[in-house]
Amino acid sequence: MKRLVNWMMAALLALAAGMVSAADVPLGAGDVVKISVYGNPDLGLETRVSEAGQITFPLVGAVDVGGLSASAAEKKLGGLLESGGYLRKAQVNIIVTSLQSQQASVLGQVNRPGRYPLEGRRTVMDMLAMAGGMTPDGADQITLIRKRGGATTRDVIDILDIVRNGDLKGDMDVAGNDIIYVERAPRFYIYGEVQRPGAFRLERNMTVVQALSVGGGLTQRGTERGVRIKRRNAAGQIDVIQAKHDDLLLVDDVVYVQEALF
Repeated sequence: MKRLVNWMMAALLALAAGMVSAADVPLGAGDVVKISVYGNPDLGLETRVSEAGQITFPLVGAVDVGGLSASAAEKKLGGLLESGGYLRKAQVNIIVTSLQSQQASVLGQVNRPGRYPLEGRRTVMDMLAMAGGMTPDGADQITLIRKRGGATTRDVIDILDIVRNGDLKGDMDVAGNDIIYVERAPRFYIYGEVQRPGAFRLERNMTVVQALSVGGGLTQRGTERGVRIKRRNAAGQIDVIQAKHDDLLLVDDVVYVQEALF
């Protein structure tokens, strides 16, 4: 987990050092653009793209820009000014000052949950870095919810596996209105004759002896021969299991250390 946190911090610094330009992001409803025409300051304005994907521009009226990149919208406006006989050579410049149409939500166990603009190509790891990385309680596996063609899909991404193996194939691209949700890490519970009873993060392939170590070890009255696991079965009932050192723990297991009998 420490390696994962370090990686996320490095990614965050990399993003802060150089953000991708929004010039190639398709414009959509709610985006605010600042338009200027070289040599014609009276034609400059800042406006918002309407729900219909249009802006109203001096001389040419309503112009469809929804789905166009800023550079494509520049060419379209310039062409309209020239074809309408208003300018012989129109040099139009468009800056996206507020990107509202292309945003994704990062929720759950992250340091700064919220909606973030997709300024250029963004992946799940990019979005997690923008949200300040995961909190210490964040799970290794996260959920990506997407809507494509009216259908909603749900993908589970193993962040720890991507970091350990360096395989970025699992780092999926993110589009507007996608939702990234980081769940709370699974837990186990330990009580009885241990130094630090309580709830703790359940690491992968965690054994009973590792759980005892997380709990600070046994008290002077505790005995390793008296360790029990209380586990809820499929019927919702609690099973009590005589634990061995190398037994693997499951989510929400309760480890109980009995007092030694002298």
